[in-house]
Amino acid sequence: MQTGTRNLITDVPGLKVGNAQDDTIKTGTTVLTADQPFTASVHVMGGAPGTRETDLLAPDKLVASVDAVVLSGGSGFGLDAGSGVMQALRNAGRGFPVGSQKVPIVPGAILFDLINGGKKDWTESPYKALGMAAYDAAGPDFALGSQGAGTGALSMMHKGGLGSASALLPSGFVVGALVAANPIGAVTVPGTQHFWAAPFEVGTEFGGLGVSDQSDLGGLGPSPRSQAVHANTTIAIVATNAPLTKAQCQRVAVAAHDGMARAIVPSHTPFDGDLVFALSTGNACAPVDDTALLEIGHAAAICLARAIARGIYHATPAQNDLLPCWSQQG
Repeated sequence: MQTGTRNLITDVPGLKVGNAQDDTIKTGTTVLTADQPFTASVHVMGGAPGTRETDLLAPDKLVASVDAVVLSGGSGFGLDAGSGVMQALRNAGRGFPVGSQKVPIVPGAILFDLINGGKKDWTESPYKALGMAAYDAAGPDFALGSQGAGTGALSMMHKGGLGSASALLPSGFVVGALVAANPIGAVTVPGTQHFWAAPFEVGTEFGGLGVSDQSDLGGLGPSPRSQAVHANTTIAIVATNAPLTKAQCQRVAVAAHDGMARAIVPSHTPFDGDLVFALSTGNACAPVDDTALLEIGHAAAICLARAIARGIYHATPAQNDLLPCWSQQG
């Protein structure tokens, strides 16, 4: 599989991503946007999601496109990040026209990072300001690992993080993934540094260790995280410049969840709010056929698996961490 120039979701033409975080609180926000509204849908498979504006992404709902998508830490408090992005878009004159007004459409999802060693004694929610700052920082290049929504993320054995990956398809379309990986499950084979996503690695994008030769892959091994059931959820966005309808975006979101299951064991648990947004920047006046849709969905799943591993691979240590980074294990 050939990656885009950056190996980021922003290899999809027109997309921009911005991060903002507070390292003392150990939390942050990531915003994906574009100069023009884009088609989007969503599919939720985790048992404990936290979302805003996701109902309108169903194919039968009125609004055809959105202005930004927000991934944030903070559990329910983090939904305020969407309000900050909404305000920034309003300031820029963006939004769905309703009479004389414009209403920015900003779906979002949150992960739980309230028990991660960060200082949580704030008296006013920081997330609206983080959302505005992330929107203002949006551009084609952005950092991975302990950044944005991945700042305070944890997995079963390691710190989590923000990951991204891309693929160039033979059709000429581009597919990308962006993820804040904070799962209850493990991203590596127990007792090793080998990522579950290793079969899909391109080059050495997350260490190049290859597939584990461990024979017993059925067990999870003990979790060193005593608060496992409180710190969870992997939230992701997959994107393409292929012209997709809203219904086709929903189908790509469904397919992309396969990538989550390939990279995290177990995934989609009752305690995770696992969710994938899927979006298209193409003009869907002439949408792709089902054969092309199959290729795009498959590529989205592979990109998401790779992005999850890259998020954990790029995580960096910080004061009061509860778990080590992947790079600290050897």
